[in-house]
Order: sequence, then C-alpha cells, then structure tokens
Amino acid sequence: MSLIAGGAASVCAEPVLAGVVAAKIKGVAFDALTVFDLRPIAALAEKIFPGRGEEVSALWRTRQFEYTWLRTVGGRYLDFWQVTEEALVFSCNSLKLELTAPDRDRLMQSYLELKAWPDASAALKSIKASGMRMAFLSNFTAAMLDQSLKNSGLEGIFGEHLSTDRVRVFKPDPRAYAMAMSAFGLRKDEIAFAAFGGWDAVGAKWFGYPTFWVNRAHFAPEELGAVPDGTGKDLNDLATFLLNRH
Repeated sequence: MSLIAGGAASVCAEPVLAGVVAAKIKGVAFDALTVFDLRPIAALAEKIFPGRGEEVSALWRTRQFEYTWLRTVGGRYLDFWQVTEEALVFSCNSLKLELTAPDRDRLMQSYLELKAWPDASAALKSIKASGMRMAFLSNFTAAMLDQSLKNSGLEGIFGEHLSTDRVRVFKPDPRAYAMAMSAFGLRKDEIAFAAFGGWDAVGAKWFGYPTFWVNRAHFAPEELGAVPDGTGKDLNDLATFLLNRH
C-alpha cells in the first residue's frame, strides 16, 4: 500500500540531520502513523478486490487526505472516521468497483484493528523513560487512537490525545499544530513533532516545531520550501534524534 500520498523516489534510510535544534526538547507530538502500521488495511483491500487492492489503497489514501484539506479550506469539517469512509466510497466508485455494505464495513473496521510497528514499543518506552512528555497530535479521532493503543499494548505511554476534532480543522492548519503548545505548556522550540507524511513534516516545520520525519516508505521530500530537522526510517532513529536533544 502506498503509505501516504507523497512521491515514490527512494531516499537514504539512515537518520539525516538538516539543522541544529538549540533548545532542549521537553515534549514530543506524534502523528499516529509513525506508530501504527497501515499495511494490514492494504492486505484486506487486496483480498476484497483481487488484483486491484493496491490501486484501491493508493487512491483511498490519497483522496482521504485531499478531503481533509478540502474540508479545512472550505470550513466543512467532518471527523476523520467519516472522511475515511467518504474517501473509500469515492475510490471504489471512481475505479468502477462494487463496494458492498459488508465489505465497506470490513474495510472501515480495519482502522480499528491497527497495531504498532515492530520497532515502536521499545523506542517509545526509551523516549518516555527520558522524561519527555508524549502525545498524539493526529487527524485520527480519540476513539481510533485509544483502540490502536489497546491493540498494541501501549496504554499509558502517551498523554491526552490531541485529535483534530478538538479544533475542527485538519493538519497542516496551524490551529491543529498549536494544540501541542497548549497541552504541554511549552514553547514551540521545546516541542518536537514526529511526522509520518512528508507534507506533515513540512506543515509542522512551517508552524515552527523542531521536526523529525519518520520516512518509513522512503519517499522523496516535498518541494515546499522547508525541510525537517531530522529524517530516519523508524522510531529508533527518532529516539536517537530526541535523546541527543533532551
């Protein structure tokens, strides 16, 4: 599955530092997909639509985020669960595939069955042990985040969920990123943002956070006039970046 709309060129998987973060990092805001693995959703799509699963998954993911951006710009917020379902229906209609109600429900339910990437548990525990405060800053609803944490056995690692439902705009709107400052009571330069998508890394950098891009899919960086402070292939690389700045 194309993990997120973004480009397919390969980049170095090792941590790459693009600048020096002067302030001590005291809090970390995570995009949910840095922690939770979407690949089972793609596998289910292939099972339901043999030979077309990758195509369905790629269009679904692309349209999912396009809808969040359009709804934010247009002032027509719906939560991410509803946006995800709308994007799924559009994708199947666009590809002229019959989406039965049971299959739609199965695909949507797969978002409540997500588990953490294999590297997540140990890396997250090492970050937490350092004393840094941690929270999700995500388009996911709080219910989606809670269920994924339960599935992964990671309850108690993160603080309160900073779901975009709180501000009723999606990332990269600055109002979404600002939630971490309010929740942590810290300055921008004291909060690191861990991004999964290249566009999200840019959005957080535009906002002013020290930003690390967990580039699991090895995408090329976005050409939007900003680069993250660090890039790596998984949460172990993120932990190294953070612990060197704490």
